[in-house]
Amino acid sequence: MTQPHGLGRHDSWEGVRAVVAGFGVSGFAAADNLTHLGASVIALDENAAGKEEQAELLGILGADIRLGEGATATLPDDVDLVVTSPGWRPSAPLLAQARDRGVPVWGEVELAWRLRDPDRPAPWLAVTGTNGKTTTVQMLDRILRAAGLRSAAAGNVGLPLVEAVMDPEPYDVLAVELSSFQLHYTHSLSAESSVVLNVAEDHLDWYETLEDYAADKGRIYERVQRACVYNVADPETERLVREADVVEGARAIGFTLGTPGVGMVGVVDDVLADRAFVEDRATTAAELCTVGDLASPAPHFVANALAAAALARAHGISQAAVRDGLRAFRPDGHRIQTVAVVGDVTWIDDSKATNPHAAQSSLQGYDPVVWVAGGLAKGARFDDLVAAVRSRLRGVVLIGRDRAVIAEALSRHAPDVPVIVADDGETGRSKGESPMESVVDAAVRLARPGDTVLLAPGCASMDMFTDYGARGDAFAAAVHRLEGRT
Repeated sequence: MTQPHGLGRHDSWEGVRAVVAGFGVSGFAAADNLTHLGASVIALDENAAGKEEQAELLGILGADIRLGEGATATLPDDVDLVVTSPGWRPSAPLLAQARDRGVPVWGEVELAWRLRDPDRPAPWLAVTGTNGKTTTVQMLDRILRAAGLRSAAAGNVGLPLVEAVMDPEPYDVLAVELSSFQLHYTHSLSAESSVVLNVAEDHLDWYETLEDYAADKGRIYERVQRACVYNVADPETERLVREADVVEGARAIGFTLGTPGVGMVGVVDDVLADRAFVEDRATTAAELCTVGDLASPAPHFVANALAAAALARAHGISQAAVRDGLRAFRPDGHRIQTVAVVGDVTWIDDSKATNPHAAQSSLQGYDPVVWVAGGLAKGARFDDLVAAVRSRLRGVVLIGRDRAVIAEALSRHAPDVPVIVADDGETGRSKGESPMESVVDAAVRLARPGDTVLLAPGCASMDMFTDYGARGDAFAAAVHRLEGRT
């Protein structure tokens, strides 16, 4: 067996026999770059749809691409390394066979870390959390660019990390989003600074316990060099910092929506303030920007901005660049996006709120609110969410496969809140008509002037839609048709 552990971008990988498990975006990037480095690559994926062109390209370069049913059932012989896509569970037969044989299993993130240019290794500012990762990373990227740095958002959003680190023109710094799945397969990552935004119940269809899920999130703090940023309102994130083995001299930096203590960033009279990266932080604070400078005053949005600012300030970014970057940032679609105001009712698309914690964060920004919820719950429960927001609820419209899970939580904790179960599109509607027509019709019956109708499903979308974007688009289209009727 050829040992890949000490190999980097300037080494020959000739003789290394690598299996890439999963041929999606990150899998293609891993297979492509390993092939260029001289490794003998076998890429495996059960799903061949839409991957023919990439397979043909890598086949020309010498890779062995095996797609289709049964392709991942058995680990090939004489394998030195498995690079797995993040969605693969450790219990997957191929990965279990690798462990039994003593074959190392890396994720694309681990491979990328090992392939950084040793002469210009762009530092990683890393972000994870149950919710807010993409927004925070994109905010951070805008701040870094405002400071004149060549930056990129990479990882779970934007560029695959292997592509980013192998770019012939090295980046100055990378804003890196990492999911718990990606972190599970990391072993040597040493980010310059990292943040866990929050830890809440999610992906319990993948993890056996919430503790296992949190432990993978906490891996982002291991070997941190400068700053471990944590959420003061979420004690679990601080616990993960305390348990991490960091580089000597690394600091713990809290972010809070309240007045920041020494060594924290927070909010003072609508000003985002820094008491962590100023010289006389015991008695003074630096103004970073105002809440009014941000695209939304929603509490979770402000918290994301504080986390991004803390990572940027740890990297040495000026107050002015933090302000300019945050002022320029606008969130992607389907994230607290105003669709329309119809009859003095505001309609908001937050389809990206795909778990209860994200939905709760969104709901806490509006009062009173008609909540549109449901989909695939992924094993999550909704009792804590409903108990926290019941006083804000004008009514609830439920949709999707696991709507009964939410309905049961509402009956226990908010029995007086009106609930309408929207038609699922299978009965009672014209062929081809979106089930969101039923949602909008139901919400109209519940809402009063001055209310907000909020699509924050708290669930994944794949029971009824291709993804959360398609769900949000369907909601927006139904609202716009309502506009046309009024």
